[in-house]
Amino acid sequence: MENNSRYIEACGAGERAGLYYTPINSYLKAEELAYIINNCDAKVLITSAKKLDVVHEALGGCPNIELILVVNAARLSQVTDYDAAIADFPDTPIGDESLGSAMLYSSGTTGRPKGILRPLTGTRPGENPPLCEIYAQLFKFREDMVYLSPAPLYHAAPQASVNASIRHGGTVVIMERFDPEQYLQLVEKYQVTHSQLVPTMFSRMLKLPDEVRNTYDVSSLESAAHAAAPCPIPVKEQMIEWWGPVIYEYYSSSEGLGLAYCTSDEWLQHKGTVGRIVAGKLHVLDPNHDPVPSGCSGELWFERASDFEYYQDEQRTRDASSSDGSLSTVGDIGYMDEDGYLYLTDRSTFMIISGGVNIYPQECENLLITHPKVADAAVFGVPNSDLGEEVKAVVQAMPGVHPDDELAEELIDFCQRHLSIQKSPRSIDFEAELPRLPTGKLYKQELRERYWQNHKGRIV
Repeated sequence: MENNSRYIEACGAGERAGLYYTPINSYLKAEELAYIINNCDAKVLITSAKKLDVVHEALGGCPNIELILVVNAARLSQVTDYDAAIADFPDTPIGDESLGSAMLYSSGTTGRPKGILRPLTGTRPGENPPLCEIYAQLFKFREDMVYLSPAPLYHAAPQASVNASIRHGGTVVIMERFDPEQYLQLVEKYQVTHSQLVPTMFSRMLKLPDEVRNTYDVSSLESAAHAAAPCPIPVKEQMIEWWGPVIYEYYSSSEGLGLAYCTSDEWLQHKGTVGRIVAGKLHVLDPNHDPVPSGCSGELWFERASDFEYYQDEQRTRDASSSDGSLSTVGDIGYMDEDGYLYLTDRSTFMIISGGVNIYPQECENLLITHPKVADAAVFGVPNSDLGEEVKAVVQAMPGVHPDDELAEELIDFCQRHLSIQKSPRSIDFEAELPRLPTGKLYKQELRERYWQNHKGRIV
């Protein structure tokens, strides 16, 4: 569902009842929604009246759902209203509370999202998981904090940060959607002490006119964390100059493999870094899995800080693990400097990070080639000054089909009918023939390089 208080309540219920609960991207289309509902073996679906149309379309292919609770559905007789359903239950804790866990879905390189499953510990909900405690200490969470969340709650970082704020007895302020001036208004109105953002949000606030930016008092901020995508150096310099040394950066993954972290002061001494490793143990390896020297790029592999597997996908779990099972990777490329600070330079997969959202292009490619006018398609990220990257498709049209702007619009509309808008291409270029290796494998690197020629790295 969209951001609302019942969403947080439902996640809290799962966490306090020892259940796995799956936050689902509220922008997904029916086919995408149905896949996740079925793949995670859900029995109960909690949604809102705003999302009922897509839910009804999806449920035709979801035979295992036993109960649907709908928020704000009091006037809809054909569904079970959430408030009515819980009205007769007590407001006391259940007798057998144990700590549950979110099973988040990370998009997959093979085109389908993958559920990230961590073992349940059986501990009481009041006992903070170790990784949660590390985050809380690094970002100075405390009982009287005021946390402002500007992002969709289905994302891993906002979901975890709101959870941790509530665990520590803080007050949480939720934006239904990010607006740069409203964000500043809320910081002043509620005397916000903590927040988490993505670089695109920084960029949009910096683009406000000076008279607007300087209207609002942001001096209450003590800890503004950012992650999800590397922050352009000029943007972060301007944010630290504006807000002071309250900006903290970290690098992690939904899989929880490890954690890098740095303060504003550390970043100013090592501009471009995503921090030093504070959880897990990092290895930077070449294609033969041998360590590379300091300052040289390689694929990032972590000794696992926590156990996980991709639910019902043994192959994907094996692909992300070293041959002996001791290391895992999410496919990022980077290097460590002599002081132990980590820098990201590229991704071994073609994952796109657009406005802080992880997008794997295979799903869009698989869809485009089903269109009768498309002979071949490649999808990858290209530079975008606001979002970091945007989704680009390069298409080879079928013989006899004239590639023009009208066809590009037709294909974009086709993608948006079947995929969430984040996964759909913003623009489409055409090639007479796409490059493929003798094995038939699409050689996207050659295409992608054309769009990144004037950039030092492959990450914005």
